[in-house]
Amino acid sequence: MSETLTAHLRLSILRTLAGAEGYTANSSIIATVAVEFGLVTSRDRIKTELGWLAEQGLTANRPVGALIVATLTERGLDVAEGRATQHGVQRPSPGS
Repeated sequence: MSETLTAHLRLSILRTLAGAEGYTANSSIIATVAVEFGLVTSRDRIKTELGWLAEQGLTANRPVGALIVATLTERGLDVAEGRATQHGVQRPSPGS
């Protein structure tokens, strides 16, 4: 179950960034939106997953104080919208 939840959390992060102004949001905002997706998690976990997403080339991250500011990459947008797949990220349902 842990792998499934992680894959969904990663997709929710990508979708949050896809809907954000300039495809950019900080880790605090992303954590708040994850709760709206029904994924209650810590801010530390969000930062960990942002690091993983950056390693995969799906986000570009930069630290700003205690926060991480993440920007969606072109590949990240493709994964968020289901045009590409990435092992470890839940594929979105059609029409969602």
